[in-house]
Amino acid sequence: MSSLAQKLGRPATMADLEALPANVKGEIIDGELYVQPRPRSRHSTAEATVVGGIFGPYDSGRGGPGGWWILPEPGIELSGSPEFSPDVAGWRRECLAVLPADEAIQVVPDWVCEVLSPSTRSYDFLVKRPFYARIGVCWLWYVDVEARAVTVSRLENGKWVELAVVGEDAVVGLEPFDAVELALSEWWRASSS
Repeated sequence: MSSLAQKLGRPATMADLEALPANVKGEIIDGELYVQPRPRSRHSTAEATVVGGIFGPYDSGRGGPGGWWILPEPGIELSGSPEFSPDVAGWRRECLAVLPADEAIQVVPDWVCEVLSPSTRSYDFLVKRPFYARIGVCWLWYVDVEARAVTVSRLENGKWVELAVVGEDAVVGLEPFDAVELALSEWWRASSS
């Protein structure tokens, strides 16, 4: 069990999430409530930089193929998981034709990106990674600002297959967003300011 897990002695509910203070982020995965402080500026900047690099070409179709919804920290509710919220997630529009206006999304994301931080690293690897495989997320990225690296994995037969580990000044296309190259040096510059 991750140190972020809250021992409730029962499966966590939406009421448990709603009772959390405003300065805490909570998720329920496999009936466990996990809490952590709200992201700090370096983490939030990294999330925003990922969204900024992918949103235009893939969500809006500016300079790229479009066809995706890209959202930072979306509330997702699936059967058996009252709510979880990746740092950034994306859905192909053929799988999620319309974003719900005022409800949680009830479709598994096609792509998830987690920004690693010292306080959540083990949670992201030991709790969320197997959870994402179990629910069928197709691609998983880890953005490690300290290491200046991005790890890209694809789900194959229920197992994560590492496709790439890139960083520093790489200019690359990364699955599933490989039609447009991303200049990773811009990610690290933005996250270190």
